[in-house]
Amino acid sequence: MLNDLCRLVFPHAFAEEVVLWPALRRRLADGEQLTLEVEKEHQAINELFTSLEKLGVDSPEPHRLFDEIVRLLREDVRDEEDVLLPRLQQACTREDLIRLGTYWQAVRSTAPTRPHPVVARRPPGNALSALPLTVLDRSRDLLDAAARTEGRWSAPARRTSGLLAAVAGAVEHLPPLTRGERKATRISGDWRTSGD
Repeated sequence: MLNDLCRLVFPHAFAEEVVLWPALRRRLADGEQLTLEVEKEHQAINELFTSLEKLGVDSPEPHRLFDEIVRLLREDVRDEEDVLLPRLQQACTREDLIRLGTYWQAVRSTAPTRPHPVVARRPPGNALSALPLTVLDRSRDLLDAAARTEGRWSAPARRTSGLLAAVAGAVEHLPPLTRGERKATRISGDWRTSGD
């Protein structure tokens, strides 16, 4: 269930950060502040999911983290549907919206499927991260599915997925992939504070 949620949440947010939020920043005088608030929510969700992945299922901590993730996802959806997307719709022509929607869908369908809290929430870092992290994440998705089958490939698939997770963690830290990051959305920053 958690993997399915990740495959919905992270490609969606990645496409917003690469396609929609730059368009909002170009078209609206307050676009910078509007998108920064959502980027902080995205960063917090990335950090919480990353923490959740490291915990055992038997402790009470995963339930607390998951409840916080759900709360933030709901807040994120409200911000986007009630404020950002209507404002973008007002600032764009129909043709602009169709072009942005087509580009968003293309990016979403080829985006990373897991949390990457070190990667920048803004271009150029987030755009540069797409290819290596997408290949690693989608490979891990397949391996994790094989690991859950309890067949003869289960243990090797689990080990290989863990190895790819370590590779993805190293890739995240490459300097070009962190370019464009704002201070307010850096890992270990308090996403609740404003400013950059």
